[in-house]
Formats: sequence, structure tokens, C-alpha cells
Amino acid sequence: MTNREERPRVVPVIMSGGSGTRLWPLSTPERPKQFHAFNSDASMIQETARRTSGEGPVDFLPPIIVCAGRHRGLVTEHMRETGIEPSAVVLEPVPRNTAPVAAIAAELVARLHPGALALLVAADHVIADRDGFVAAIARAAGIARDHIVTFGITPSRPETGYGYIQQGEALAPGVFRVARFAEKPKSEVAQAYLAEGGYSWNAGIFLFSPDTMLAEMAQSRPDILEAAHDALAASPQDADGTIALDPALFAACPSDSVDYAVMEQTRLAAVVPGDFGWADVGSWSELWRLGPHDEGSNRLRGDVLAIDTKGSLIWSDGPTLAVLGLEDLIVVATGDAVIVAPKHRAQEVKDLLEKLRSR
Repeated sequence: MTNREERPRVVPVIMSGGSGTRLWPLSTPERPKQFHAFNSDASMIQETARRTSGEGPVDFLPPIIVCAGRHRGLVTEHMRETGIEPSAVVLEPVPRNTAPVAAIAAELVARLHPGALALLVAADHVIADRDGFVAAIARAAGIARDHIVTFGITPSRPETGYGYIQQGEALAPGVFRVARFAEKPKSEVAQAYLAEGGYSWNAGIFLFSPDTMLAEMAQSRPDILEAAHDALAASPQDADGTIALDPALFAACPSDSVDYAVMEQTRLAAVVPGDFGWADVGSWSELWRLGPHDEGSNRLRGDVLAIDTKGSLIWSDGPTLAVLGLEDLIVVATGDAVIVAPKHRAQEVKDLLEKLRSR
């Protein structure tokens, strides 16, 4: 084992602000998807905290968690079950996307853990190969003092639901300069990316020195940096580690993503491509794809009986759910609602929910 002093010191900053509307009716504003268990007995935020702690080639320090104010109790409950004590829990009064979070994360990491790197990760991603993920972080740490490193996922199919990163010249073994970021492509463009090679899916995970992130944001989006700084400066940390961001000051912060506000503007963007079993669980069809599957290629969960059914996701969070003669469908039942939809229209669950709310 490498001596602790020789390992890069990394503070995970876990972003738990997502609402998971495409996984309704299980994911709700009161308990969004990151507080549910989809692929194990642990919730997604617990899995995220566990994979960014423990032994290995990276010295993970206590995490910082950024969440909606209403989810403070859930974060406390889920972290207590893991035995992981955050160094801070930042409460957002309103969502403002990931760029303000990156600015606040950089300031907090510099304040609480001087000299450490910040790892910005979402609470609701699946990563099956923890060792491979940590090895990628260790590779990235070698240049993360002078670059902002993002992690690319080696594509396994011509996926149209993710953005892509084209790699440029090598900066270090397994680390490349970013040649360009590409928006979610049409199918034929995605197929061309796979055929050409050198492209990876954009996982939205970032490793950086606080000083580098703050300096680059000062160049590209000083308005976001100033507003985020003001909100944090006006929000003292409580004895239990909570920082409730000032509502008026944080609401005045422009909303933008790290990708648009910083990564597409900076000359210091780097990418570490890899394949560590990453998935963005953004819809019921993605959960079906991840499996496990029965002999009929169905994913079944809960008190379910499926007869003569193929290629479907049948999920019960309470009531007995019996289906007969279905194919390529999503059927989800909770104590409050039931949804039935063709699997290929899973992305439209968000639109369905909006119509229900307006009704």
C-alpha cells in the first residue's frame, strides 16, 4: 500500500440536488432518486459516499454534501447509516445547477482541507467498478493541480442521451487534453463517433485544485463566482457542519452548468477516459437495461408476478403487481400511483408528471 503521505488528498463533493422526475412515481420531490436503493440494499447517495471513502491509491477526506434544504434530514439519516461523517452539508434554498456548486465547493475545500483536490460527483450515478474508478482518480490527480479533469466513459453503444468528449494530445499516461465537447448527438453522429474512436461519454465528474477552478471561473463567469462567494460568505457553518446558504443571495446567482460555464471556455480541460461500469440512472428504461434480468429479459422488483412477459420492467414498491402477456413495457406501482408506459418512451415520464401536476 502506498504511504498516506504519498497519495493524493481528495475531498468528494457530492451533489444531491437532482429531483429524478423521470423515475416518478418512486422518485418524488420529498424523496428523490438518490435516496432510493436501485441496485443494492444501499441508497444511491450511500453508494456514492462509500465508493469515495476507504482505502486505496487515493486518500479520501470527509465529504462535502450539497443538497436541497428540504433534504437535510434525509442526508443525515443516510450518512449516519454509512458511518461516514461529512465535513460540511451545504443546503441550497433553490437549485442553481452545477457551476455555483463548483465555486462553493472550491472555496470550502480550500478552507476546510487546505492543499486537497476537490472531486465533484453526482449522488445518483451508478459505478459498478469502484477500484477502476478510484484508479482513474489517481491517474487524474497527477495533473489536476494545473488542469480541470473530467472523466469520460468509453462508449459501448451509439448512445444519443449523453454528451461526448473528444480527446486530444496525451498529457500523461491515460490523461488527454480535451479537444472539444459535443452535445447529445443524433444516432448517425453517435455511430460515427464510435467508428472514429477517441470519443467518450461525458460523465459529469470533475477533479480540480480549488485555486484552478476559482481562477478559471473568474475568467469565464465572474458573475457566478461573485454571487456564489457572497452567498457562502453570508452563511456561517453551524456546529453540526451545516451551511444554509443565504436564500436571497443564492437565488441571485445565475444558473449554469460547469460544462458551459467553465469546461467549454477553459484551455485547461483534460479528460481521463475509462470503463468502470458507469451509468446515469435517468429513466426507467435505463434501470431495465442495467438489470438483473430473468429468462424473459424482464427486470422484476418487489411483490411481482409476471407471466408470458418479455423485455419489461415490472417494479412494485408495496402493492402486489401481477402482469400477463406484456412486452417492452414499464409498469411501476407505489402506494400513491401507478404508471404504465412503452419502454422506448421512458424519457417522457417527466412530461407526464408535469401534466399531472398542472391538472
